[in-house]
Amino acid sequence: MRILVTGATGFVGNAVVRQLATEGHEVVGFARTARRCPCELRTGDILDQAAVERAVEGADAVCHLAALTQVRRSFEEPVRFFRVNLGGTVNLLDAMSAEAQRSGRRLRLIFASTGAVYGAPETQPITEGQEPEPSNPYGASKLAAETAIGYQAALGGLSAITLRAFNVAGAVDGHGDPDTSRIIPKTLLVAAGKADCLKVNGDGSAIREYTHAGDVARAYAAALDAADSVGHRVYNVGSGVGVSVREVIETVERITHRPVSVHWGPSASEPRELRVDSSRIRSELGWQPSRSGLETIVADAWQALNESAR
Repeated sequence: MRILVTGATGFVGNAVVRQLATEGHEVVGFARTARRCPCELRTGDILDQAAVERAVEGADAVCHLAALTQVRRSFEEPVRFFRVNLGGTVNLLDAMSAEAQRSGRRLRLIFASTGAVYGAPETQPITEGQEPEPSNPYGASKLAAETAIGYQAALGGLSAITLRAFNVAGAVDGHGDPDTSRIIPKTLLVAAGKADCLKVNGDGSAIREYTHAGDVARAYAAALDAADSVGHRVYNVGSGVGVSVREVIETVERITHRPVSVHWGPSASEPRELRVDSSRIRSELGWQPSRSGLETIVADAWQALNESAR
Protein backbone atom coordinates (compact mmCIF):
# COMPACT_ATOMS: atom_id res chain seq x y z
CA MET A 1 0.00 0.00 0.00
CA ARG A 2 0.93 3.63 -0.44
CA ILE A 3 0.69 5.05 3.07
CA LEU A 4 0.86 8.65 4.24
CA VAL A 5 2.22 9.13 7.77
CA THR A 6 1.49 12.54 9.29
CA GLY A 7 3.88 13.58 12.02
CA ALA A 8 6.46 11.35 10.35
CA THR A 9 9.50 13.02 11.93
CA GLY A 10 8.21 12.74 15.49
CA PHE A 11 9.22 10.16 18.06
CA VAL A 12 6.47 7.64 17.31
CA GLY A 13 6.04 8.72 13.69
CA ASN A 14 9.64 7.84 12.94
CA ALA A 15 9.11 4.34 14.37
CA VAL A 16 5.92 3.86 12.37
CA VAL A 17 7.59 4.96 9.12
CA ARG A 18 10.43 2.50 9.65
CA GLN A 19 8.11 -0.38 10.51
CA LEU A 20 5.87 0.15 7.48
CA ALA A 21 8.86 0.47 5.14
CA THR A 22 10.30 -2.75 6.55
CA GLU A 23 7.03 -4.50 5.74
CA GLY A 24 7.28 -3.39 2.11
CA HIS A 25 4.84 -0.49 2.00
CA GLU A 26 5.46 2.67 0.00
CA VAL A 27 5.63 5.30 2.72
CA VAL A 28 5.30 9.07 2.36
CA GLY A 29 5.86 11.32 5.35
CA PHE A 30 4.17 14.62 6.13
CA ALA A 31 5.63 17.05 8.69
CA ARG A 32 5.97 20.76 9.35
CA THR A 33 9.74 20.86 8.92
CA ALA A 34 12.27 18.94 6.85
CA ARG A 35 14.01 16.87 9.51
CA ARG A 36 15.55 13.42 9.35
CA CYS A 37 13.02 10.98 7.96
CA PRO A 38 13.60 7.49 6.47
CA CYS A 39 11.12 8.04 3.63
CA GLU A 40 9.96 10.55 1.06
CA LEU A 41 8.95 13.62 3.04
CA ARG A 42 6.44 16.31 2.17
CA THR A 43 6.48 19.41 4.33
CA GLY A 44 3.41 21.35 5.36
CA ASP A 45 1.13 22.25 8.23
CA ILE A 46 -1.74 19.95 9.20
CA LEU A 47 -3.86 23.13 9.46
CA ASP A 48 -3.15 24.01 5.82
CA GLN A 49 -6.00 22.33 3.93
CA ALA A 50 -4.33 22.61 0.53
CA ALA A 51 -1.08 21.10 1.82
CA VAL A 52 -2.96 18.21 3.44
CA GLU A 53 -4.89 17.53 0.23
CA ARG A 54 -1.67 17.41 -1.77
CA ALA A 55 -0.13 15.01 0.72
CA VAL A 56 -3.14 12.65 0.70
CA GLU A 57 -3.32 12.46 -3.09
CA GLY A 58 -2.57 8.92 -4.27
CA ALA A 59 -2.57 7.40 -0.78
CA ASP A 60 -4.33 4.15 0.03
CA ALA A 61 -4.14 4.75 3.78
CA VAL A 62 -3.12 7.35 6.33
CA CYS A 63 -1.50 6.93 9.74
CA HIS A 64 -2.35 10.19 11.47
CA LEU A 65 0.15 11.07 14.20
CA ALA A 66 0.57 14.83 13.73
CA ALA A 67 -0.54 16.39 17.00
CA LEU A 68 0.32 18.41 20.07
CA THR A 69 0.89 15.97 22.92
CA GLN A 70 2.11 17.58 26.14
CA VAL A 71 -0.49 17.30 28.89
CA ARG A 72 0.84 20.13 31.06
CA ARG A 73 1.11 22.54 28.14
CA SER A 74 -2.45 21.74 27.09
CA PHE A 75 -3.72 23.43 30.26
CA GLU A 76 -1.86 26.59 29.24
CA GLU A 77 -2.98 26.52 25.58
CA PRO A 78 -6.25 24.58 25.38
CA VAL A 79 -7.56 26.33 22.28
CA ARG A 80 -4.32 25.65 20.41
CA PHE A 81 -4.53 21.95 21.29
CA PHE A 82 -8.09 21.69 19.99
CA ARG A 83 -7.18 23.69 16.88
CA VAL A 84 -4.34 21.31 15.97
CA ASN A 85 -5.59 17.97 17.26
CA LEU A 86 -9.23 18.33 16.27
CA GLY A 87 -8.94 20.88 13.47
CA GLY A 88 -6.02 19.07 11.86
CA THR A 89 -7.94 15.80 11.95
CA VAL A 90 -10.98 17.42 10.35
CA ASN A 91 -8.75 18.78 7.58
CA LEU A 92 -7.40 15.29 7.02
CA LEU A 93 -10.88 13.75 6.92
CA ASP A 94 -11.92 16.30 4.30
CA ALA A 95 -8.83 15.53 2.22
CA MET A 96 -9.38 11.78 2.50
CA SER A 97 -13.03 12.16 1.48
CA ALA A 98 -12.00 14.16 -1.58
CA GLU A 99 -9.38 11.56 -2.51
CA ALA A 100 -11.88 8.72 -2.11
CA GLN A 101 -14.34 10.47 -4.42
CA ARG A 102 -11.62 11.23 -6.95
CA SER A 103 -10.15 7.72 -6.99
CA GLY A 104 -13.23 5.62 -6.29
CA ARG A 105 -11.38 3.86 -3.45
CA ARG A 106 -12.25 3.66 0.24
CA LEU A 107 -9.22 4.85 2.20
CA ARG A 108 -8.00 3.47 5.52
CA LEU A 109 -7.18 5.65 8.50
CA ILE A 110 -5.19 4.70 11.60
CA PHE A 111 -5.51 7.43 14.21
CA ALA A 112 -3.02 8.02 17.02
CA SER A 113 -5.04 8.61 20.14
CA THR A 114 -4.05 8.30 23.78
CA GLY A 115 -4.92 6.67 27.07
CA ALA A 116 -5.49 10.21 28.34
CA VAL A 117 -9.02 10.06 26.91
CA TYR A 118 -10.02 7.82 29.84
CA GLY A 119 -8.98 10.22 32.58
CA ALA A 120 -8.40 8.37 35.86
CA PRO A 121 -11.03 5.64 36.22
CA GLU A 122 -11.21 3.71 39.48
CA THR A 123 -11.45 0.34 37.74
CA GLN A 124 -8.08 -1.02 36.61
CA PRO A 125 -6.92 -2.19 34.14
CA ILE A 126 -8.71 0.11 31.71
CA THR A 127 -10.67 -1.52 28.89
CA GLU A 128 -12.06 0.02 25.72
CA GLY A 129 -15.51 -0.29 27.34
CA GLN A 130 -14.58 2.31 29.93
CA GLU A 131 -16.49 5.55 29.34
CA PRO A 132 -13.94 8.22 28.33
CA GLU A 133 -13.63 11.08 30.79
CA PRO A 134 -10.50 13.07 29.93
CA SER A 135 -9.10 15.25 32.70
CA ASN A 136 -6.99 17.55 30.53
CA PRO A 137 -7.39 19.49 27.26
CA TYR A 138 -4.98 17.17 25.45
CA GLY A 139 -7.08 14.09 26.14
CA ALA A 140 -10.29 16.00 25.41
CA SER A 141 -8.96 17.20 22.04
CA LYS A 142 -8.02 13.65 21.06
CA LEU A 143 -11.42 12.33 22.10
CA ALA A 144 -13.10 15.02 20.01
CA ALA A 145 -11.02 13.93 17.02
CA GLU A 146 -12.03 10.30 17.62
CA THR A 147 -15.68 11.38 17.59
CA ALA A 148 -15.27 13.18 14.26
CA ILE A 149 -13.59 10.11 12.77
CA GLY A 150 -16.40 7.86 13.98
CA TYR A 151 -19.11 9.97 12.36
CA GLN A 152 -17.17 10.23 9.09
CA ALA A 153 -16.50 6.49 8.98
CA ALA A 154 -20.21 5.80 9.52
CA LEU A 155 -20.89 7.36 6.11
CA GLY A 156 -19.16 4.37 4.50
CA GLY A 157 -16.36 6.07 2.58
CA LEU A 158 -13.70 5.47 5.21
CA SER A 159 -12.51 2.55 7.32
CA ALA A 160 -10.81 3.66 10.52
CA ILE A 161 -9.02 2.26 13.55
CA THR A 162 -8.07 4.35 16.57
CA LEU A 163 -5.11 3.25 18.68
CA ARG A 164 -5.09 4.52 22.25
CA ALA A 165 -1.45 4.20 23.33
CA PHE A 166 -0.18 4.48 26.89
CA ASN A 167 3.19 6.04 27.78
CA VAL A 168 5.20 5.30 24.65
CA ALA A 169 8.92 5.14 25.47
CA GLY A 170 12.26 3.66 24.39
CA ALA A 171 13.88 4.37 21.04
CA VAL A 172 13.94 3.00 17.49
CA ASP A 173 17.11 3.17 15.39
CA GLY A 174 18.60 5.83 17.65
CA HIS A 175 15.49 8.02 17.62
CA GLY A 176 14.38 8.53 21.23
CA ASP A 177 11.72 10.58 22.95
CA PRO A 178 12.80 14.25 23.10
CA ASP A 179 10.06 15.22 25.57
CA THR A 180 11.89 15.60 28.87
CA SER A 181 8.66 16.31 30.73
CA ARG A 182 8.19 12.53 30.66
CA ILE A 183 9.82 10.48 33.38
CA ILE A 184 12.07 8.12 31.41
CA PRO A 185 13.74 10.79 29.20
CA LYS A 186 14.12 13.09 32.22
CA THR A 187 15.59 10.37 34.45
CA LEU A 188 18.10 9.49 31.75
CA LEU A 189 19.10 13.15 31.42
CA VAL A 190 19.85 13.22 35.15
CA ALA A 191 21.90 10.03 34.85
CA ALA A 192 23.81 11.58 31.95
CA GLY A 193 24.61 14.68 33.99
CA LYS A 194 22.55 16.90 31.71
CA ALA A 195 19.94 17.73 34.36
CA ASP A 196 20.41 18.39 38.06
CA CYS A 197 17.77 16.14 39.55
CA LEU A 198 14.51 14.32 39.00
CA LYS A 199 11.53 15.84 40.79
CA VAL A 200 9.10 13.22 42.07
CA ASN A 201 5.74 13.93 43.66
CA GLY A 202 5.08 11.60 46.57
CA ASP A 203 6.95 8.44 47.54
CA GLY A 204 7.45 7.01 44.03
CA SER A 205 4.90 4.25 44.43
CA ALA A 206 2.57 5.45 41.63
CA ILE A 207 2.09 2.75 39.00
CA ARG A 208 2.14 3.31 35.26
CA GLU A 209 2.93 1.13 32.28
CA TYR A 210 5.22 1.87 29.36
CA THR A 211 5.11 0.59 25.79
CA HIS A 212 8.13 0.52 23.50
CA ALA A 213 7.85 2.72 20.41
CA GLY A 214 8.81 -0.26 18.27
CA ASP A 215 5.89 -2.29 19.63
CA VAL A 216 3.52 0.63 19.06
CA ALA A 217 4.75 0.87 15.46
CA ARG A 218 3.91 -2.80 14.94
CA ALA A 219 0.41 -2.07 16.24
CA TYR A 220 0.00 0.46 13.42
CA ALA A 221 1.11 -2.12 10.87
CA ALA A 222 -1.35 -4.67 12.28
CA ALA A 223 -4.15 -2.10 12.27
CA LEU A 224 -3.50 -1.21 8.63
CA ASP A 225 -3.87 -4.85 7.64
CA ALA A 226 -7.13 -5.08 9.59
CA ALA A 227 -8.72 -1.78 8.54
CA ASP A 228 -10.47 -3.21 5.49
CA SER A 229 -14.08 -2.98 6.61
CA VAL A 230 -16.41 -0.02 6.92
CA GLY A 231 -16.63 1.56 10.34
CA HIS A 232 -14.48 2.70 13.23
CA ARG A 233 -12.83 0.43 15.79
CA VAL A 234 -10.87 1.39 18.90
CA TYR A 235 -8.00 -0.52 20.48
CA ASN A 236 -5.88 0.05 23.57
CA VAL A 237 -2.14 -0.43 23.05
CA GLY A 238 -0.15 -1.17 26.19
CA SER A 239 2.45 -3.49 27.65
CA GLY A 240 0.19 -4.93 30.35
CA VAL A 241 2.95 -4.51 32.95
CA GLY A 242 2.68 -1.82 35.61
CA VAL A 243 5.84 -0.38 37.16
CA SER A 244 6.37 2.21 39.86
CA VAL A 245 8.30 5.47 39.64
CA ARG A 246 10.87 3.96 42.00
CA GLU A 247 11.30 1.00 39.65
CA VAL A 248 11.95 3.39 36.76
CA ILE A 249 14.65 5.18 38.76
CA GLU A 250 16.25 1.92 39.92
CA THR A 251 16.24 0.51 36.37
CA VAL A 252 17.87 3.66 34.97
CA GLU A 253 20.59 3.47 37.62
CA ARG A 254 21.17 -0.21 36.89
CA ILE A 255 21.31 0.21 33.09
CA THR A 256 23.44 3.36 33.07
CA HIS A 257 25.62 2.46 36.07
CA ARG A 258 25.10 6.02 37.26
CA PRO A 259 23.24 7.51 40.23
CA VAL A 260 20.06 9.51 39.77
CA SER A 261 19.60 12.47 42.10
CA VAL A 262 15.96 12.72 43.17
CA HIS A 263 14.06 15.56 44.81
CA TRP A 264 11.14 13.99 46.67
CA GLY A 265 8.27 16.48 46.84
CA PRO A 266 4.80 16.34 48.37
CA SER A 267 2.18 14.06 46.87
CA ALA A 268 0.23 15.47 43.96
CA SER A 269 -3.39 14.95 43.07
CA GLU A 270 -2.89 12.16 40.54
CA PRO A 271 -4.00 8.55 40.15
CA ARG A 272 -2.01 6.03 42.13
CA GLU A 273 -2.34 3.46 39.35
CA LEU A 274 -3.07 3.54 35.62
CA ARG A 275 -2.88 0.23 33.77
CA VAL A 276 -4.42 -0.85 30.49
CA ASP A 277 -6.18 -3.94 29.21
CA SER A 278 -4.98 -4.46 25.64
CA SER A 279 -6.44 -7.95 25.23
CA ARG A 280 -8.72 -6.82 22.39
CA ILE A 281 -5.89 -5.87 20.00
CA ARG A 282 -4.03 -9.01 20.98
CA SER A 283 -6.95 -11.31 20.22
CA GLU A 284 -8.42 -9.52 17.20
CA LEU A 285 -5.28 -8.27 15.44
CA GLY A 286 -2.69 -10.72 16.78
CA TRP A 287 -0.51 -7.94 18.18
CA GLN A 288 1.89 -8.75 21.00
CA PRO A 289 4.49 -6.47 22.61
CA SER A 290 7.99 -7.93 22.36
CA ARG A 291 10.23 -5.04 23.44
CA SER A 292 8.21 -3.41 26.20
CA GLY A 293 10.06 -4.73 29.20
CA LEU A 294 11.31 -1.79 31.25
CA GLU A 295 14.97 -2.77 30.94
CA THR A 296 14.76 -2.91 27.14
CA ILE A 297 12.94 0.42 26.99
CA VAL A 298 15.52 2.13 29.20
CA ALA A 299 18.50 0.53 27.46
CA ASP A 300 17.29 1.60 24.01
CA ALA A 301 16.54 5.14 25.17
CA TRP A 302 19.94 5.40 26.90
CA GLN A 303 21.75 4.28 23.75
CA ALA A 304 19.83 6.82 21.66
CA LEU A 305 20.68 9.60 24.11
CA ASN A 306 24.36 8.75 23.95
CA GLU A 307 24.33 8.57 20.15
CA SER A 308 22.68 11.98 19.88
CA ALA A 309 25.46 13.50 22.00
CA ARG A 310 28.21 12.38 19.64
